[in-house]
Amino acid sequence: MNAVYAGTFDPVTSGHLDIIERASKMYDILYVTIFVNPQKTTLFSLKERLELLKEVTSCFDNVRVDYSQDLAVSYAKKMNAPILVRGLRATMDFEYELQMAFSNQYLDDSVDMVFFMTRPNHSFISSSSVKEMASHQHHVTGLVPPVVEEALEKKFKKNKEAL
Repeated sequence: MNAVYAGTFDPVTSGHLDIIERASKMYDILYVTIFVNPQKTTLFSLKERLELLKEVTSCFDNVRVDYSQDLAVSYAKKMNAPILVRGLRATMDFEYELQMAFSNQYLDDSVDMVFFMTRPNHSFISSSSVKEMASHQHHVTGLVPPVVEEALEKKFKKNKEAL
């Protein structure tokens, strides 16, 4: 059985990687897919996020990195993946994800959502908090893979020089 792990991954964090590692053990193919949301402003371009995701998931034989502008349930159906993988950090995530699950069931009840509880040491990590810390030149070692930390440092150095 195949599954889709959908996200913005701006940037991919250690929490995302933990979910990818655990989910990859459960499914034949795990599509880690960046969903393009024109209403979201991202720090990294789609191309940059794809490159970072490909690099940090290259050790997983059954992980495929992709992107889509479709709704997640439509993409999952197209990829023959009846499961959408989601991570949960706290009750706030649960409320949002529950609403998303109901919406997805309304759209296509043949696609189910499987939730992975974040490990406690990753429970406070979010892409937003990582970007905020990095923007103030704080190290984010351990919160993101080393290649992502380097990309953040370069991005914020370039932004600072542009001022």
